[in-house]
Amino acid sequence: MFNRNKQKTFKPKRKVKKGTKRYLLYQQAKASLGLTTNLKTAVKLPPGEDVNEWLAAHVLDFYNRTNLLFGAIEEFCDEETFPEMTAGPNFVYLCAEEGTKKAVSVPARKYVDLLFTWMTSKFDDETIFPTDTNTPFPKNFREIVSTIFKRMFRVYAFIYVHHFKKMQELELEAHLNSVFKHFLFFIHEFDLVDKKEFLPIVSLVDNFMKS
Repeated sequence: MFNRNKQKTFKPKRKVKKGTKRYLLYQQAKASLGLTTNLKTAVKLPPGEDVNEWLAAHVLDFYNRTNLLFGAIEEFCDEETFPEMTAGPNFVYLCAEEGTKKAVSVPARKYVDLLFTWMTSKFDDETIFPTDTNTPFPKNFREIVSTIFKRMFRVYAFIYVHHFKKMQELELEAHLNSVFKHFLFFIHEFDLVDKKEFLPIVSLVDNFMKS
């Protein structure tokens, strides 16, 4: 699942190449959010647009937002306090090395580091996220994007279960809630994450989806 490295968890922002269809859709998505508070409408695929381009633009945007949010509490995720990546006592997230089937438990900070590194490797792969309009998306693109969103959700579950008070202290509660709510409406619109993943924070998810 992941490739190991020794870099800090926080990763550089992933940029959408200007002049591309994906960039235009990215700008359109940002503009629509500024014009409406109705997230259900804002996340919908614009008429006549390529759904894969819409998914690509958003997964990159959510990666950047999630990366920044985790970066805010990263220093508080020492291995002694968080020896595993969990979302409460009943939910432990495991990871496996790329090319192997064996899943192992690693400290939370290491898990997120490996996860973000794995994501960037996918974003940098032109066969998965092509920047050339003449290059088609792979047939399993939606499956890849769904996996990315599923694993990204786990970062939010970890933050809400273990670090919500710290986010409040940092005065980042409103921003966290805003980004996560947008995230939820998007994955719901395109049915990207199995609802069983919501279990660690299902009450919170339900409240956001109803608000």
